[in-house]
Amino acid sequence: MNDLQALVDVSQPFAFAAFLAFLRVGAFAALLPAFGEQTLPMRVRLAVALALTTLVLPAVVDQLPAQPDSLAATGHIVVIEVAAGLVFGLGVRLLVWALEFAGALASQSVGVAQLFGSGMTAEPSSAFSQVFVLTGFALACAMGLPLHAVAMMIGSYSIIPSGSFPTPDLLAATLLPGFQNSFGLAVRLAGPFFIAGLLYNLTLGFVNRAMPQMMVTFVGAPALTGAGLILLLVASPVLLGIWVRALIAAFATPFGPSL
Repeated sequence: MNDLQALVDVSQPFAFAAFLAFLRVGAFAALLPAFGEQTLPMRVRLAVALALTTLVLPAVVDQLPAQPDSLAATGHIVVIEVAAGLVFGLGVRLLVWALEFAGALASQSVGVAQLFGSGMTAEPSSAFSQVFVLTGFALACAMGLPLHAVAMMIGSYSIIPSGSFPTPDLLAATLLPGFQNSFGLAVRLAGPFFIAGLLYNLTLGFVNRAMPQMMVTFVGAPALTGAGLILLLVASPVLLGIWVRALIAAFATPFGPSL
Protein backbone atom coordinates (compact mmCIF):
# COMPACT_ATOMS: atom_id res chain seq x y z
CA MET A 1 0.00 0.00 0.00
CA ASN A 2 2.87 2.35 0.71
CA ASP A 3 4.26 1.70 -2.78
CA LEU A 4 0.84 2.34 -4.32
CA GLN A 5 0.49 5.55 -2.36
CA ALA A 6 3.89 6.68 -3.59
CA LEU A 7 2.85 5.88 -7.16
CA VAL A 8 -0.35 7.90 -6.73
CA ASP A 9 1.60 10.84 -5.33
CA VAL A 10 3.94 10.79 -8.32
CA SER A 11 1.25 10.38 -10.98
CA GLN A 12 -1.33 12.77 -9.53
CA PRO A 13 0.19 16.00 -11.00
CA PHE A 14 0.45 14.40 -14.44
CA ALA A 15 -3.10 13.06 -14.16
CA PHE A 16 -4.45 16.54 -13.39
CA ALA A 17 -2.50 17.99 -16.32
CA ALA A 18 -3.96 15.30 -18.60
CA PHE A 19 -7.42 16.12 -17.27
CA LEU A 20 -6.98 19.82 -18.07
CA ALA A 21 -5.71 19.03 -21.56
CA PHE A 22 -8.66 16.73 -22.15
CA LEU A 23 -11.10 19.47 -21.14
CA ARG A 24 -9.78 21.92 -23.72
CA VAL A 25 -9.21 19.36 -26.46
CA GLY A 26 -12.53 17.63 -25.79
CA ALA A 27 -14.47 20.89 -26.05
CA PHE A 28 -12.61 21.69 -29.26
CA ALA A 29 -13.21 18.19 -30.68
CA ALA A 30 -16.94 18.53 -30.04
CA LEU A 31 -17.00 21.28 -32.71
CA LEU A 32 -14.34 19.82 -34.99
CA PRO A 33 -15.49 19.25 -38.59
CA ALA A 34 -16.11 15.61 -39.54
CA PHE A 35 -15.01 14.21 -36.16
CA GLY A 36 -17.37 16.22 -33.96
CA GLU A 37 -20.64 15.69 -35.81
CA GLN A 38 -23.69 14.79 -33.76
CA THR A 39 -24.50 11.93 -36.13
CA LEU A 40 -21.36 10.06 -35.05
CA PRO A 41 -21.70 7.70 -32.07
CA MET A 42 -20.67 9.13 -28.73
CA ARG A 43 -17.98 6.48 -28.32
CA VAL A 44 -16.34 7.51 -31.58
CA ARG A 45 -16.30 11.19 -30.60
CA LEU A 46 -14.90 10.31 -27.18
CA ALA A 47 -12.19 8.19 -28.78
CA VAL A 48 -11.28 11.09 -31.08
CA ALA A 49 -11.02 13.46 -28.12
CA LEU A 50 -8.84 11.03 -26.17
CA ALA A 51 -6.60 10.43 -29.19
CA LEU A 52 -6.11 14.16 -29.78
CA THR A 53 -5.41 14.68 -26.08
CA THR A 54 -2.75 11.98 -26.17
CA LEU A 55 -1.00 13.81 -28.99
CA VAL A 56 -1.34 17.29 -27.51
CA LEU A 57 -0.45 16.53 -23.89
CA PRO A 58 3.31 15.85 -24.23
CA ALA A 59 3.81 19.20 -25.98
CA VAL A 60 1.89 21.31 -23.44
CA VAL A 61 2.37 19.49 -20.14
CA ASP A 62 4.90 22.08 -18.99
CA GLN A 63 2.41 24.91 -19.62
CA LEU A 64 -0.38 23.43 -17.48
CA PRO A 65 -0.80 24.63 -13.89
CA ALA A 66 -0.59 22.43 -10.83
CA GLN A 67 -3.72 21.29 -9.09
CA PRO A 68 -5.04 23.99 -6.73
CA ASP A 69 -5.71 23.23 -3.12
CA SER A 70 -9.31 24.44 -3.08
CA LEU A 71 -12.25 22.98 -4.95
CA ALA A 72 -13.41 26.43 -6.09
CA ALA A 73 -10.08 27.16 -7.76
CA THR A 74 -10.17 23.78 -9.48
CA GLY A 75 -13.67 24.45 -10.78
CA HIS A 76 -12.54 27.85 -12.03
CA ILE A 77 -9.74 26.28 -14.08
CA VAL A 78 -12.10 23.63 -15.43
CA VAL A 79 -14.53 26.27 -16.70
CA ILE A 80 -11.71 28.28 -18.27
CA GLU A 81 -10.30 25.28 -20.15
CA VAL A 82 -13.69 24.27 -21.52
CA ALA A 83 -14.38 27.87 -22.59
CA ALA A 84 -11.00 28.10 -24.35
CA GLY A 85 -11.66 24.89 -26.28
CA LEU A 86 -15.10 26.10 -27.33
CA VAL A 87 -13.68 29.42 -28.56
CA PHE A 88 -11.20 27.68 -30.86
CA GLY A 89 -13.78 25.11 -31.93
CA LEU A 90 -16.32 27.79 -32.78
CA GLY A 91 -13.80 29.60 -34.95
CA VAL A 92 -13.44 26.46 -37.07
CA ARG A 93 -17.10 25.47 -36.91
CA LEU A 94 -18.09 28.73 -38.57
CA LEU A 95 -16.60 27.42 -41.80
CA VAL A 96 -18.82 24.34 -41.67
CA TRP A 97 -21.86 26.56 -41.24
CA ALA A 98 -20.63 28.61 -44.21
CA LEU A 99 -20.52 25.45 -46.32
CA GLU A 100 -24.05 24.48 -45.27
CA PHE A 101 -25.35 27.98 -45.95
CA ALA A 102 -23.67 28.05 -49.35
CA GLY A 103 -25.38 24.79 -50.26
CA ALA A 104 -28.75 26.16 -49.13
CA LEU A 105 -28.28 29.32 -51.21
CA ALA A 106 -27.18 27.31 -54.24
CA SER A 107 -30.16 24.95 -53.92
CA GLN A 108 -32.56 27.85 -53.71
CA SER A 109 -31.01 29.53 -56.74
CA VAL A 110 -31.48 26.52 -59.03
CA GLY A 111 -34.85 25.39 -57.72
CA VAL A 112 -33.98 22.29 -55.69
CA ALA A 113 -34.31 23.78 -52.22
CA GLN A 114 -37.27 21.54 -51.46
CA LEU A 115 -35.07 18.40 -51.50
CA PHE A 116 -34.08 17.87 -47.87
CA GLY A 117 -32.42 14.95 -46.14
CA SER A 118 -30.12 13.93 -43.34
CA GLY A 119 -26.38 13.74 -43.81
CA MET A 120 -23.31 14.28 -41.64
CA THR A 121 -24.89 17.18 -39.78
CA ALA A 122 -27.60 16.70 -37.18
CA GLU A 123 -30.13 18.99 -38.84
CA PRO A 124 -31.73 18.08 -42.20
CA SER A 125 -30.24 20.10 -45.02
CA SER A 126 -30.68 20.61 -48.74
CA ALA A 127 -29.22 18.24 -51.29
CA PHE A 128 -26.49 20.67 -52.32
CA SER A 129 -25.56 21.27 -48.69
CA GLN A 130 -25.13 17.55 -48.15
CA VAL A 131 -22.90 17.27 -51.21
CA PHE A 132 -20.81 20.26 -50.12
CA VAL A 133 -20.46 19.08 -46.52
CA LEU A 134 -19.65 15.45 -47.25
CA THR A 135 -17.16 16.32 -49.98
CA GLY A 136 -15.65 19.13 -47.94
CA PHE A 137 -15.13 16.82 -44.95
CA ALA A 138 -13.51 14.19 -47.18
CA LEU A 139 -11.13 16.77 -48.66
CA ALA A 140 -10.33 18.18 -45.22
CA CYS A 141 -9.46 14.73 -43.89
CA ALA A 142 -7.34 14.04 -46.98
CA MET A 143 -5.49 17.31 -46.35
CA GLY A 144 -4.56 16.23 -42.82
CA LEU A 145 -7.40 17.56 -40.67
CA PRO A 146 -6.30 15.71 -37.49
CA LEU A 147 -2.74 17.04 -37.80
CA HIS A 148 -3.98 20.60 -38.22
CA ALA A 149 -6.26 20.13 -35.20
CA VAL A 150 -3.36 18.92 -33.03
CA ALA A 151 -1.15 21.80 -34.15
CA MET A 152 -3.94 24.27 -33.42
CA MET A 153 -4.46 22.89 -29.91
CA ILE A 154 -0.76 23.03 -29.14
CA GLY A 155 -0.59 26.62 -30.33
CA SER A 156 -3.75 27.56 -28.44
CA TYR A 157 -1.85 27.62 -25.15
CA SER A 158 0.32 30.48 -26.40
CA ILE A 159 -2.80 32.48 -27.35
CA ILE A 160 -4.97 31.62 -24.35
CA PRO A 161 -2.73 30.28 -21.58
CA SER A 162 -4.11 27.64 -19.29
CA GLY A 163 -5.97 29.24 -16.41
CA SER A 164 -6.49 32.55 -18.27
CA PHE A 165 -10.06 33.25 -19.33
CA PRO A 166 -10.47 34.63 -22.89
CA THR A 167 -10.82 38.39 -22.63
CA PRO A 168 -13.87 40.15 -24.09
CA ASP A 169 -11.60 42.15 -26.38
CA LEU A 170 -10.16 38.95 -27.82
CA LEU A 171 -13.61 37.43 -28.34
CA ALA A 172 -14.96 40.59 -29.95
CA ALA A 173 -11.96 40.94 -32.24
CA THR A 174 -12.08 37.33 -33.43
CA LEU A 175 -15.56 35.82 -33.28
CA LEU A 176 -17.52 38.77 -34.65
CA PRO A 177 -15.35 39.08 -37.79
CA GLY A 178 -15.49 35.29 -38.01
CA PHE A 179 -19.25 35.38 -38.40
CA GLN A 180 -18.96 38.11 -41.01
CA ASN A 181 -16.27 36.28 -42.97
CA SER A 182 -18.23 33.05 -42.77
CA PHE A 183 -21.27 34.66 -44.34
CA GLY A 184 -19.11 36.28 -47.03
CA LEU A 185 -17.47 32.95 -47.83
CA ALA A 186 -20.89 31.28 -48.15
CA VAL A 187 -22.05 33.94 -50.60
CA ARG A 188 -18.88 33.59 -52.67
CA LEU A 189 -19.23 29.83 -52.83
CA ALA A 190 -22.84 30.14 -53.98
CA GLY A 191 -21.97 32.88 -56.52
CA PRO A 192 -22.02 30.68 -59.66
CA PHE A 193 -25.46 29.40 -58.76
CA PHE A 194 -26.67 32.97 -58.19
CA ILE A 195 -25.51 33.85 -61.70
CA ALA A 196 -27.21 30.78 -63.16
CA GLY A 197 -30.48 31.68 -61.43
CA LEU A 198 -30.24 35.28 -62.62
CA LEU A 199 -29.66 34.22 -66.23
CA TYR A 200 -32.59 31.82 -65.98
CA ASN A 201 -34.95 34.53 -64.73
CA LEU A 202 -33.81 36.98 -67.42
CA THR A 203 -34.28 34.38 -70.15
CA LEU A 204 -37.64 33.43 -68.73
CA GLY A 205 -38.74 37.06 -68.81
CA PHE A 206 -37.73 37.52 -72.46
CA VAL A 207 -39.47 34.31 -73.52
CA ASN A 208 -42.58 35.23 -71.59
CA ARG A 209 -42.74 38.64 -73.31
CA ALA A 210 -42.26 37.04 -76.72
CA MET A 211 -44.71 34.16 -76.15
CA PRO A 212 -47.22 35.12 -73.43
CA GLN A 213 -49.36 32.05 -74.07
CA MET A 214 -46.50 29.63 -73.36
CA MET A 215 -46.14 28.14 -69.85
CA VAL A 216 -42.51 29.09 -69.61
CA THR A 217 -42.22 28.11 -65.95
CA PHE A 218 -43.00 24.46 -66.61
CA VAL A 219 -40.61 24.42 -69.54
CA GLY A 220 -37.77 26.30 -67.84
CA ALA A 221 -37.81 24.70 -64.39
CA PRO A 222 -36.39 21.33 -65.57
CA ALA A 223 -33.79 23.17 -67.62
CA LEU A 224 -32.73 25.21 -64.58
CA THR A 225 -32.47 22.10 -62.40
CA GLY A 226 -30.42 20.29 -65.05
CA ALA A 227 -28.14 23.28 -65.49
CA GLY A 228 -27.74 23.49 -61.72
CA LEU A 229 -26.66 19.86 -61.51
CA ILE A 230 -24.17 20.32 -64.33
CA LEU A 231 -22.85 23.46 -62.64
CA LEU A 232 -22.52 21.55 -59.38
CA LEU A 233 -20.44 18.91 -61.15
CA VAL A 234 -18.19 21.46 -62.86
CA ALA A 235 -17.80 24.08 -60.12
CA SER A 236 -17.62 21.90 -57.00
CA PRO A 237 -13.88 21.11 -57.25
CA VAL A 238 -13.01 24.80 -57.44
CA LEU A 239 -15.48 25.90 -54.75
CA LEU A 240 -14.50 23.17 -52.31
CA GLY A 241 -10.83 23.92 -52.95
CA ILE A 242 -11.49 27.49 -51.83
CA TRP A 243 -13.25 26.21 -48.72
CA VAL A 244 -10.48 23.76 -47.79
CA ARG A 245 -7.85 26.49 -48.12
CA ALA A 246 -9.93 28.72 -45.85
CA LEU A 247 -10.23 25.87 -43.33
CA ILE A 248 -6.49 25.21 -43.29
CA ALA A 249 -5.85 28.94 -42.89
CA ALA A 250 -8.29 29.02 -39.97
CA PHE A 251 -6.32 26.23 -38.28
CA ALA A 252 -3.02 27.97 -38.93
CA THR A 253 -4.15 31.46 -37.87
CA PRO A 254 -7.25 30.99 -35.72
CA PHE A 255 -7.42 34.64 -34.75
CA GLY A 256 -6.19 36.13 -38.01
CA PRO A 257 -7.62 37.03 -41.43
CA SER A 258 -8.10 33.40 -42.55
CA LEU A 259 -10.89 34.06 -45.04
